[in-house]
Amino acid sequence: MVWRGEHPLILASQSAVRKSLLVNAGIAVETIPADIDERAIQKNSGLSDPGKIAARLADEKAAFVSQHHAGRYVVGADQTLALGDRLFSKPANRAAAEAQIAILAGQTHDLHSAVSVARDGVLLFSHVSVANMTMRVLSGTQIAAYLDEAGDAILSSVGAYQLEKSGIHLFDRIDGDHSTILGLPLLPLLDFLRGEELLTI
Repeated sequence: MVWRGEHPLILASQSAVRKSLLVNAGIAVETIPADIDERAIQKNSGLSDPGKIAARLADEKAAFVSQHHAGRYVVGADQTLALGDRLFSKPANRAAAEAQIAILAGQTHDLHSAVSVARDGVLLFSHVSVANMTMRVLSGTQIAAYLDEAGDAILSSVGAYQLEKSGIHLFDRIDGDHSTILGLPLLPLLDFLRGEELLTI
């Protein structure tokens, strides 16, 4: 393990994928999801830029959890999906997921992934990375087959796909860092933690 902090890093998220990225990098992690109203924060912020929205939500998650855990480093993360000026959220049900994929099919959309670190309610670090995702042209039958294969997992991901699983079949081209696509820009985060002397490597 390369983590040298006195206590594990806190991840303000219940995402198993984000946690696994950190664990696989040799970091001791504790997950404590942030109890915040993300949609209300987004609405009240007045922001429309997808990268700034992701950054605000990541900041809020990190700051909220860090206020309740004195002295601990807390990571917040968020991801937005934009097709031009149109923003997408996690689908509410299968029909919404099917509609989203039908709109994204044959198009290139952007994933904006933000990561923030806070301690004692003070924001120490914030970064946004972008990945460009080009979906294949898909028939209704292909979309239905994907939804059957993916199951309820489609409801937990913006865009209704999980690239680390069967969602990879939906794409023609992907430009961007893998960890950015999975929702946690890992390289800039590791660089920050290294600067805080929290890593041995």
